[in-house]
This record gives sequence, C-alpha cells and structure tokens, in this order.
Amino acid sequence: MFVLVCFDIAGDKARRKVARALEDHGYRVQKSVFECPNLTEKRYLELKSRLEDLIDHTEDSLRYYILCRGCVARVEFAGQNLPVAGEKFRVV
Repeated sequence: MFVLVCFDIAGDKARRKVARALEDHGYRVQKSVFECPNLTEKRYLELKSRLEDLIDHTEDSLRYYILCRGCVARVEFAGQNLPVAGEKFRVV
C-alpha cells in the first residue's frame, strides 16, 4: 500500500514527533509531506493511530492519500528530491 501523508501541525514538539514516526515508515519529500510506499494495511492502521495520538485535534490536521499502483505509476516529479535514476516504488 502506498500512502502519502500530509500534515499541518502548530506545535514544534508535536510536529517533530509526527515527523519521527513517519520517518520509520517512509520518506520525507517536502517539509510536511511523507511518502510511505511499503505499508501493509495493519501497519497503516497502526501508524495512523500513532499519529492521531500525537496531534491536537482542535488545531492540527493530518491527511492520508492512499494511492493505487496505477496512480503511483503516474506520479510526476520536478525540481529537487527527484527519485534516483531507475528508482521505482514497490507497492505492497
């Protein structure tokens, strides 16, 4: 499962904790955007629960975009942080 996670978190401490949790599951592609290309459904639900325990639900937001294999294959890149030549996402 390929999941794109985006966040907008007001507090520095919570933002750092969310970023660290996401680093265990994917790659930071922008300051508040992570690509998590190899999640099982179980790991996705565990990550989602962990992240939602870290945020203030009255101020912060998390968004999860689950992409199918066809959608991942159509992702386009420009600018910095381009994938390594020949790199392909492995979607579980």
